[in-house]
Amino acid sequence: MASGPRPAAPDDSVRTTSPGRRGDKVVSAPTGDPAAAAAGSLKRTASPVRSVVASPRPVKGRAGREAARRRLQLPPVSQAEGPGEGPREEDEEPLLSEPEEDDAEARPLPPVCGSPMRGMWRDEKVALYCDEVLRGCKAEDADDAMTKYLSEKLKLKDKWLGVWKTNPELFFMKYEEASIPFVGILVEVTCKPCPSSSSCFNVTVSIAEPFSSNIANIPRNLVNEILEELEHNVPLLEVYPVEGQDSDLHDIALALEVVRFFYDFLWRDWDDEESCENYAALIEERINLWCDIQDGTIPGPIAQRFKKTLEKYKNKRVELVEYQSNIKEDPSAAEAVECWKKYYEIVMLCGLLKMWEDLRLRVHGPFFPRILRRRKGKRDFGKTITHIVAKVMTTDMVKDLSSDTLLQQHDDLDLALDSCYSGDTVVIFPGEYQAVNLALLTDDIIIKGIGKREEIMITSEPSHDSFVVSKADNVKLMHLSLIQQGTVDGIVVVESGHMTLENCILKCEGTGVCVLTGAALTITDSEITGAQGAGVELYPGSMAILERNEIHHCNNLRTSDISKSTLGGVNMKVLPAPKLKMTNNHIYSNNGYGVSILQPTEQFFIVAEEALNKGAASGDKKDDNTISKVMQNLNLEMNNNKIEANLKGDIRIVTN
Repeated sequence: MASGPRPAAPDDSVRTTSPGRRGDKVVSAPTGDPAAAAAGSLKRTASPVRSVVASPRPVKGRAGREAARRRLQLPPVSQAEGPGEGPREEDEEPLLSEPEEDDAEARPLPPVCGSPMRGMWRDEKVALYCDEVLRGCKAEDADDAMTKYLSEKLKLKDKWLGVWKTNPELFFMKYEEASIPFVGILVEVTCKPCPSSSSCFNVTVSIAEPFSSNIANIPRNLVNEILEELEHNVPLLEVYPVEGQDSDLHDIALALEVVRFFYDFLWRDWDDEESCENYAALIEERINLWCDIQDGTIPGPIAQRFKKTLEKYKNKRVELVEYQSNIKEDPSAAEAVECWKKYYEIVMLCGLLKMWEDLRLRVHGPFFPRILRRRKGKRDFGKTITHIVAKVMTTDMVKDLSSDTLLQQHDDLDLALDSCYSGDTVVIFPGEYQAVNLALLTDDIIIKGIGKREEIMITSEPSHDSFVVSKADNVKLMHLSLIQQGTVDGIVVVESGHMTLENCILKCEGTGVCVLTGAALTITDSEITGAQGAGVELYPGSMAILERNEIHHCNNLRTSDISKSTLGGVNMKVLPAPKLKMTNNHIYSNNGYGVSILQPTEQFFIVAEEALNKGAASGDKKDDNTISKVMQNLNLEMNNNKIEANLKGDIRIVTN
């Protein structure tokens, strides 16, 4: 049903001059932003129309060639030649020019129907797709469900006016991409869809009167010739109903938008190749992902990277199909290798998109190893080095160090980390830093700031997935501020080994601190705030000691449905149970619970939950036999913690 991905203009195509420059003959027209319209921002006013400079495709037939020749002329030599270029070849394609006096230019396009889905709430979108359109079908039946839904709506009216928006490459060989984001033509549509297993809806169209387009100087005869080549059949999803017709057209416009959105954002090429027991639930997750991108729940830089990844996946898929179709006979060894290369690139992008859709990356933290770098170990000569990170090193900076300390000065934190071996110390002086190597901590080092922790600011790089990731046996961060900006993973991820955070400020934008299975973490005298999920996330079989910390304003999901998550200050995933010791912490003002314990079964927890809540209310009474038993079973030790003002409560046991 989908019209298929549309190829972008080739990189090596000739970029012609824009209309309006000296020497161009163009027809003045109302200005506007056709790019926004092409992106689907449909306006309720007449679409802008402008003249462009472009080379049309050759048209068939003598009449077509004569008509095109009358409307075309070569640009002036000063335009045609770039710096260092010679004159154009004689057989170079001419460019669109100003229509002659006997040829009226195209009129502006009428407004198309507004976007009916734009005002829908998240739950309304879910109900529309899952209950009304898909109705519990499997992934392999989704095409048929879309076909049936659209067929029913198209029965409302068999003829109507619409704007056909299509790829400029269908009309032009050479054009300036910014000036022609799409070609729009006013057409009369005759709906005789032929549903098939291939989901290919085509409709019959003809040029409607008056001749209207977003390109004022497009030859009408060129449009006719292109339609004749297509036998007047175009993809239905490329046609947008015009505003001002009867109410049935609004239902058709909604149906078309529903199907377009499904194939543009919800459908994945691998859906019908993999078994999925509950396809409707998968679609609901993708709708939630889209809504979270729109309402800002997912930070802007992360949302842009997801969109680019999805677009890259689609483009790579098209590249592979086109490459395979150009192999006429049995592939050579080189062609086979190239096919496998393209295929594995698609598989990698597919896996990345699946992780996005699972949503655990930003709510529950990462669930796969990030670091593949090997440990360096100690230096061959056994000495350790203290690395000074500052623009200029002075004697005052090193006066407290012993006289036999080996020093290296760096003005870049990344270079200092790259130079480290096990046992080294990195000393950072006040300033703002970035370091990709913080996501590759494999050796036992100490990273500490000198001065107030608020003045040593380390920010993440938004283009990277990770910020601080460690698999070292023992790594320590002290007196620092970690400021997360756009990274997907937790602000700090302990993959294995042990990490210590002492007197640090962690300002999260994604997930908080994540301790993966088998890893250990100690946090003392630190502050954690702003996480979208829990401030501290403990995976099964992990260990953590939290002493004298502030954890607040976490589970910062900006959504109207606050029941989506119970995460808050600290979250434990049980089975096998993580070990957690909490002493003198202040956990407050989180949007979920102060402490949440995620357990896959309901056994044992009816009594345990009551005991924990009672214990929290009474100040973690250690002499309560029931609470002690619960804490023993959960490997949880809590002493003198202050848990208050959390939106859903203080402590909660949650079952999957």
